[in-house]
Amino acid sequence: MSITVQLNLPEDVAEEARERGLLEPERLGRILDEAVRRERNKESKMSLGDMMKKLRENSGEPMSLEEIQGIVDQVRSERLAREASH
Repeated sequence: MSITVQLNLPEDVAEEARERGLLEPERLGRILDEAVRRERNKESKMSLGDMMKKLRENSGEPMSLEEIQGIVDQVRSERLAREASH
């Protein structure tokens, strides 16, 4: 899809943007793509307060050091098995 965009910029901003290649169609496309991704990420991120609330709601008994070590050992052995199969 192709669209035409008209910008009203102050002359000094327009001149510097032109000199830096920021007004080239491909470059403008990348700039807009990055801006859209940032906006999408902002919308999907939880606030710190929301994360803390969710953690409190989901927290049960703390894991013991043995339970944590068991998980670490399991992940390590799975990784070693994957690496060995390559």
